[in-house]
Amino acid sequence: MKKDTIRKIIGGILLVSLIVIGFSKPFQEYINIPQHMTVFEGQEHEFAKAEPVVATLSSNGAELAIKQDKNTISLLAKENGNSEMFLELAGFPIKKVDVNVIKDFKVIPGGQSIGVKLNTVGVLVVGHHQINTVDGKASPGDIAGIKVGDIITEINGTKIEKMADVAPFVQEAGDNGKPLKISLTREDGKFETELMPLKDKGESTYKLGLYIRDSAAGIGTMTFYHPQTKKYGALGHVISDMDTKRPIVVDDGQILRSTVTSIEKGSNGNPGEKLARFSNDKEIIGNIVRNSPFGIFGELNKSIKNGLYDKPMPIALSHQVKEGPAQILTVVEDDEVQLFDIEIVSTIPQKFPATKGMVIKVVDSKLLEKTGGIVQGMSGSPIIQDGKVIGAVTHVFVNDPTSGYGVHIEWMLNEAGIDIYESEEKAS
Repeated sequence: MKKDTIRKIIGGILLVSLIVIGFSKPFQEYINIPQHMTVFEGQEHEFAKAEPVVATLSSNGAELAIKQDKNTISLLAKENGNSEMFLELAGFPIKKVDVNVIKDFKVIPGGQSIGVKLNTVGVLVVGHHQINTVDGKASPGDIAGIKVGDIITEINGTKIEKMADVAPFVQEAGDNGKPLKISLTREDGKFETELMPLKDKGESTYKLGLYIRDSAAGIGTMTFYHPQTKKYGALGHVISDMDTKRPIVVDDGQILRSTVTSIEKGSNGNPGEKLARFSNDKEIIGNIVRNSPFGIFGELNKSIKNGLYDKPMPIALSHQVKEGPAQILTVVEDDEVQLFDIEIVSTIPQKFPATKGMVIKVVDSKLLEKTGGIVQGMSGSPIIQDGKVIGAVTHVFVNDPTSGYGVHIEWMLNEAGIDIYESEEKAS
């Protein structure tokens, strides 16, 4: 009986120990390790160490190495390829992880303030207005079923590229008494209608009863530049029209250098703003070919420098980003890019592109004093952690300007048309 009692006590101790280990944070981190993991050649990936857990590697595939001490397990990727990592507890396997090692990939982080000029596809309808005709007030555009946010692409079969293209058709249709045949695009597809221009009492010119715009301008922050392809990414979020609140469909556009002139400090319920102007030389430094939920993208005419990190830096994938200290590169005065401390409050390892992968908080006293936290125009500021580019600032929390969202860098690279999973030769 005594031996049975001792066995029961030992068994109980072991059971309790296993339960305690199972609920410990390091062990939970092991359980949450994805079954498939991608790491870069030459980089080291670190896990918190649950002491009884042992990691081993498959003898085949990519060349990997494991370092284990009391606090951590480190996976070092030496050569690209595929392999497997096994985690064991008391000799029993608890997890198998497929490891894909890809070629090392680097970008040059940005932080510079940039001016943005977007030219739309056709002309954008941003509002209606009433014309005071002899028969009363009316808006021809409204009568024709044209909505705010529609883009006029053709009139009478002729392509419309800018506002100046519209006026001759309007006057001719009014003089001839023939309606215009208008082709539009809107969110749910293409649309055609007829519009008869009208004129105000006492005036000789005909009007559409529409407010239209053919371009938009603003400022933001450069996120990264890939020197091999000359491709860049900036802003970290889509540019929407200030009147329609809808994404602008880009035909073409340019980015220019800009200079920050002042800061409107943010406060609870009132996001601040960087005030800037295009630099005096108005030099175009790149084009814009894409305006997406992840930012604006195109190619630069020349390499750019921020004065702090002017050499290519490695990137981190979403599952490699950790909660804790990080920095952002941004401009708060003139043209000077500065480094400021932030905290990664939370990060979500993402298998598919998503714009809100991180929650960040500004902790740098100098930046808080200057801006109150995250302000408009700071979007796109690259986030640096452990010597790697991990993402960009995207949005501020309206009720807490010290905090906001960040997007993971891999999704911005994907939108820029850069495939980091291909071989180095293809990627460059």
